[in-house]
Amino acid sequence: MNGPKKELAGGAYARQALLPEGFRDQLAPYAEQEAALVRTLVDTFLSHGYDRVNPPLVEYEDSLLVGAGATRAKQMFRLMDVDTQRMMAVRADMTMQMSRLAATRLSDAARPLRLAYTGNVLRTKGSQLRPTRQFIQAGVELVGSQSLEGELEVILIAVESLQAVGIGALSVDLTLAPLVGLMCDSAKLSGDLRQTVLEAMEAKDAGALTILPADIRAPFARVLDAAGPAGRAMDLLRLLELKGAAGKLIARLGRLVDMISTRLPDVAVTIDPCECHGFEYKTGIGFALFARGAKGELGRGGRYVVTHPDGHEEDATGFSVYLDTLMKALPAPAPVQKLYVPAGTSPDAAKQARADGWRTIQGLGETADPAKEARLLGCSHILLDDTVRAV
Repeated sequence: MNGPKKELAGGAYARQALLPEGFRDQLAPYAEQEAALVRTLVDTFLSHGYDRVNPPLVEYEDSLLVGAGATRAKQMFRLMDVDTQRMMAVRADMTMQMSRLAATRLSDAARPLRLAYTGNVLRTKGSQLRPTRQFIQAGVELVGSQSLEGELEVILIAVESLQAVGIGALSVDLTLAPLVGLMCDSAKLSGDLRQTVLEAMEAKDAGALTILPADIRAPFARVLDAAGPAGRAMDLLRLLELKGAAGKLIARLGRLVDMISTRLPDVAVTIDPCECHGFEYKTGIGFALFARGAKGELGRGGRYVVTHPDGHEEDATGFSVYLDTLMKALPAPAPVQKLYVPAGTSPDAAKQARADGWRTIQGLGETADPAKEARLLGCSHILLDDTVRAV
């Protein structure tokens, strides 16, 4: 076929194969690698006593926007429920659904509540680091504990789960999203001045702080300078001698650093006390996980608040990892070796081959050259005379 008909066929193929920007088909062997990673991650979560839950992909919009969910509002696809005429939204993050479950269906469950999850999330826009708009999220949430041991447990599980899938040379970067705001409160900064300081600290722009008097500027500048290895960072933060909630937060951070260093001596610990991007809804210590050679963070978590329908709140700590980022940090999967089973082969022999770990491709008809057929179908081996042979 050539000429106009060929062009029409090509155009039809292009239209049928075209996907919206930010969406993709996951083909073999990457789809299998992704599924295997999910199984390993979840098995690690479950081994620590976390119960797996599976909320729906779509919920009523107002359920997903409660409390911390408001930070994800611009990332959600929306649609109308034709039955109730209420707006629904597609989840952009599963942490908010864990909060809903903890505050409603599982509000009477014993605390601390331990939940594990995995599922697809969708976002209206990609980012420079993550152009994909649909990806799998997996994680855990520990709800109803104010203890520092709870935060340590989540960090330990996060590290163990990433190590279980083959990630090495991990580092933990601890953040203090509320700290700068608490320091602004203490310095009685408000309005545009407060906003300027918040933006300058997040951008790590020391020059922008010159609008402050020297005595007020000094502690903010020291916090900026504290970013780096945990030991040095804690020395600088303690020198601030902050009072009230800010002082307590720094003291808590110091205790957590000591606990992590004891339990995970081979994991590097750093502190970025000004980092807020992605931690906006965190009410305490947050953390991100990195690995040598990997681009960007592999997962993140921290402390936040679950809001119940009657208005009362309870502390929670969680961790999430996104599979698209995780897969980029791992070697590409090797093609799966498959065994061609020619037509007429004993079913018992093929069954035994599968029991031995082979993935079999059953021949559906007689062929003059079974080995050629095996190669055509992507098989590395063939079963002839009940014997596995390379092709």
